[in-house]
Amino acid sequence: MQVFTTPSNMALLAANVLVFIGLFTGSFCTAGTLDSCVFLGEREELSLYEDGDVVIGGLFPLHFSPVSSPLTYKTKPPPNSYNYSRALRWMHTMTFAIKEINKRNDFLSNITLGFHIRDSCNDIPVSLKATLQLVNGQPESNLSTEGDAGSGVSMALLRSLGSFHIPLVSYFASCSCLSNQKEFPTFMRTMPSDAFQIRALIQLVRYFGWTWVGVIGVESDYARFAIQLFLQESMHYGVCAAYTNFYPVELNQHALDELLNVIQMKTSKVIVNFSGESEMQDILREVQRRNMTGLQWIASEAWATAKSLWEKSGKLLQGTLGFAIQRAAVIPGLHQHLTSLSPLSIHKTAFLAEFWEEMFKCRLNDSINTHYHGEDTYHDRKMCKGTEKFDDVYSPYFDVTQLRVSYNVYKAVYLVAHSLQDMSDCKDGKGPFQNGSCANPKNFKPWELLHYMKRTNFSVLGKEVNFDQNGDPIAYYDLMNWQEMSDGSLSLVKVGFYDASLPSGQNLVINDSMIQWPNFALQALQSVCSESCPPGFRVARRKGEPICCYDCIPCAEGEVSNATDSHECSPCSEDTWPNAARDLCIPKNVEFLSYYDALGILLCTTSVLGACMSFLVVVVFFKYKDTPIVRANNMELSFLLLVFLAICFLVSLLFIGEPSDWLCLIKFPAFGISFALCISCLLAKTSVVLMAFRARLPGSNVMKWFGPMQQRASVLLGTAVQVFVCLSWLLTAPPHANYNTNYHSSKIIIECVTGSEVGFWCVLGYIGFLACMCLVMAFLARKLPDNFNDAKFITFSMLIFFAVWITFIPVYMSTVGKFTVAVHVFAILASTLGLLLCIFAPKCYILLLRPDKNCKKKMH
Repeated sequence: MQVFTTPSNMALLAANVLVFIGLFTGSFCTAGTLDSCVFLGEREELSLYEDGDVVIGGLFPLHFSPVSSPLTYKTKPPPNSYNYSRALRWMHTMTFAIKEINKRNDFLSNITLGFHIRDSCNDIPVSLKATLQLVNGQPESNLSTEGDAGSGVSMALLRSLGSFHIPLVSYFASCSCLSNQKEFPTFMRTMPSDAFQIRALIQLVRYFGWTWVGVIGVESDYARFAIQLFLQESMHYGVCAAYTNFYPVELNQHALDELLNVIQMKTSKVIVNFSGESEMQDILREVQRRNMTGLQWIASEAWATAKSLWEKSGKLLQGTLGFAIQRAAVIPGLHQHLTSLSPLSIHKTAFLAEFWEEMFKCRLNDSINTHYHGEDTYHDRKMCKGTEKFDDVYSPYFDVTQLRVSYNVYKAVYLVAHSLQDMSDCKDGKGPFQNGSCANPKNFKPWELLHYMKRTNFSVLGKEVNFDQNGDPIAYYDLMNWQEMSDGSLSLVKVGFYDASLPSGQNLVINDSMIQWPNFALQALQSVCSESCPPGFRVARRKGEPICCYDCIPCAEGEVSNATDSHECSPCSEDTWPNAARDLCIPKNVEFLSYYDALGILLCTTSVLGACMSFLVVVVFFKYKDTPIVRANNMELSFLLLVFLAICFLVSLLFIGEPSDWLCLIKFPAFGISFALCISCLLAKTSVVLMAFRARLPGSNVMKWFGPMQQRASVLLGTAVQVFVCLSWLLTAPPHANYNTNYHSSKIIIECVTGSEVGFWCVLGYIGFLACMCLVMAFLARKLPDNFNDAKFITFSMLIFFAVWITFIPVYMSTVGKFTVAVHVFAILASTLGLLLCIFAPKCYILLLRPDKNCKKKMH
């Protein structure tokens, strides 16, 4: 095969569009000279051609065969005989766009575009053959070009002609692999890359909570790359493939059984299918035979708008969702162009002759159609009259309500045209090539046009058309829903869209209320491996299973999760705690001995009553202050003791209520000093009893050394030591309020900590020391001859005092929170009440109930 060039230009479009300048020869040269070249194979005469300054070549899958025949090399392979009327519409969209551009005076006014179109049969060998015929300049003219609809065919063409820098613009090849500019530098397309479609599909299934989906696809480059990308992207969205299955293009019964058995065995009810129309027809036929219902089909763009599937699916596709490439609302004049078929054009073009005969089921006189559909019955058909009306039949060829692929073809033509216009506008000295030179728009090299194509942005039908660095357009998809109408017909309803130009998280828009679900369900079905973990639980992955299969574990104590399917639980702050559902951190309960607690009210009431009792005894003693029993027991010390006992009762109130730093500073010293005053008074009274007995002995003058002044001084001295201890404590490590969160996780215990344990126990120890001295002295004086001897009452009161405080120590050490405070208050009240009752109750009994004993003679 020899490569040579001509002075002509060549541009190409088909399912792809190319522009080409060098020529490929499809001939074999036997003697090394061009004159002896022989054409290999049969010449394919079927084409559509119109001359121009620049001829754009196109390949369209005008025929296809659902079953490929193996090559035996013994007989000629049969032609693909199935007519594809939609592809015929695509072909005429190309011719329409070129003729529309040629009619314009404001656009490419000095250049006439032509076209040369061949049938690719959606088959790689046929496409390559047609491509070589195009670039060989058949017929003799100044340009030819090529392309095809499928991704696999596009890759084959690019690898064949890529080294010649021939631009290829695809209108239907979506494989993301074609975005690799290192491997396919001359490739562009008006069809979005599957990379965008995959992101849209994954966001769609995630939007409806379908995390467990089946993924199937035909054995092709398109499906393999799409599924590979789907599986990679799905991991970022928490979507898992319940199964992945590739089925052959030639779907025999064995392959169908394998596929359908997998679908039936798995629990997934959502199926994403990357295939074409023909493969989907076979699958639906078997699904219908097995009566498999309740499936949610997700269509790839290859069949998302294939209405022909509806009639053969038995309504199994009702509720299907799928993304379709952007639709043009209308291409002005296209419908008139499609319906302007004349008898003359029908007889001149084999494609149109075949279309006419198949549409009206008749046979044309002198027909140039060579593709017979059922050769045995073709010759039995009636003759066509030439007056048949398109209104009497339906064909996708005339359907301009869903101009999607046709719109891509339209844009592909305008891409080449705008590139040629930019080339024409170039001014010498300011051009993009060497030394500022420009290319000649009527005689250019392929790579020169490619330069402009890579940089061209334009507007078509009021919409901007832009391309990224890989030659891919910015993706926009319509989300289509297959809805059954009341008469059983299909309506493709747009229920949302995906716009890749919008910010992430906002590029998928869905109107849920417009969606019709399978079997007319009111909401989307569920398809999950594991039910979602509600707030308050976390996801625990199952070993060896996909990430969508997991168990739900409740959050640990002190932790919450406030979102569905949380992978981790978050710990609450120190001052908060989980609620019962463990989905919210709420403020911890604050615990302290409050005035409003039942225990606080009881202790507070006891404290006030105790103080009132003390003052009541003061009143009684004051009323009977001149009686022997009051005067005999050192009236001044008795009044002081009663006042100090009342203070001890009231000091307990400082321990009730919310602790604060100043309250903590006051209550411990107040407790220590008030008890020191009480015990010092008792110690002084006991000392007075002993001194009074000794004073009665002959020659004793001891009372003059322990008169009222000395008694008051002893009380002050005994208290001064406690005051010194308290001051030392407050100056070194004072008590303060503390928020304790360590003891109970769900509570904050507000407590007064001592600051210095030594200081606290020194205060308590000094009180115990005074009480021991008092007990010893009272015990020694308990049997002295005096009816009103206080010593035995003081002895008994001290025993109660010691019993209370010795019991207090272990209980105090083993409790926390408000109960620690309650124990402390109880000890204060019990010991104070014990002192009050043991010492003053017997005297009040005599003063109030037995006044007959309140006389001097009864004192001896």
